[in-house]
Amino acid sequence: MSAHRSVSSPQPRPAAASTEIRFDARIVLGEDQSLDVPVRFGYRADDPFAVALEFLGPASEAGTWLFARDLLWEGLEKPTGLGDVRIWPPCPCHGRPHLRIMLQGSDGSILLDLPSRKLRRWLRQECFALVPSGTEGDVIDWSAELHGLAD
Repeated sequence: MSAHRSVSSPQPRPAAASTEIRFDARIVLGEDQSLDVPVRFGYRADDPFAVALEFLGPASEAGTWLFARDLLWEGLEKPTGLGDVRIWPPCPCHGRPHLRIMLQGSDGSILLDLPSRKLRRWLRQECFALVPSGTEGDVIDWSAELHGLAD
């Protein structure tokens, strides 16, 4: 006896689960100079490989940067990244307790210091709770993605 599967009309997809965190980052201007700027990190379950870093307030002209969630996670433990986004872990032995991110664009670069404990907690308790590491591919609608490439 063969199995029968009914095909129903496509249902609208529910709104994606998401999470965000806001805090002040420091733009490093020099050895002893920095400027506090508000930023927001966002994560959406329907874009499971990426986090978004958005500059708020007066620094909003720096825009929104998308990069790999795993890059951010790995950067909490060891230097990582090539190209536009590079990340260095906190280095208490040199008096730097914060995560450092360098963003390089066509208009120049920005060096940021971020509170690593807050960021680590948010990644672990919020982002990886929405989409556990290693399951990112399970939440992507690959048929829709391939269809979009064919158009």
